Amino acid sequence: MIRNLTPHPVTLVVDGQTITLPPDGAPPRVSTTETPAGTVAVDGAEVPIFQVGTGDLVGLPDQQPGVWLIVSRMVAEAAPHRRDLVIPHGLVRDDAGRVVGCSALGQVPV
Repeated sequence: MIRNLTPHPVTLVVDGQTITLPPDGAPPRVSTTETPAGTVAVDGAEVPIFQVGTGDLVGLPDQQPGVWLIVSRMVAEAAPHRRDLVIPHGLVRDDAGRVVGCSALGQVPV
């Protein structure tokens, strides 16, 4: 079984078939941390610069045997020990260059 825990449909284009998986539940999220790191002058304006880091992972369901979860890359990178997490991989584009799906699913390294 596979669940799409992203906020948008994921379309797989494999072996001439197009399979669209609708969102299935609330997407897990990774918060961010930010620390002021200074400013830079751009055309007379002072633009703030922040050091941005990864915060807490919230809303990720517990692992269940036989269940794969499609999540965002940021979520997968925040939980690399979870081997049930996959991300869309291998973008498929139409003739105009627009992304219409993916040809595979990927995992981040442990």
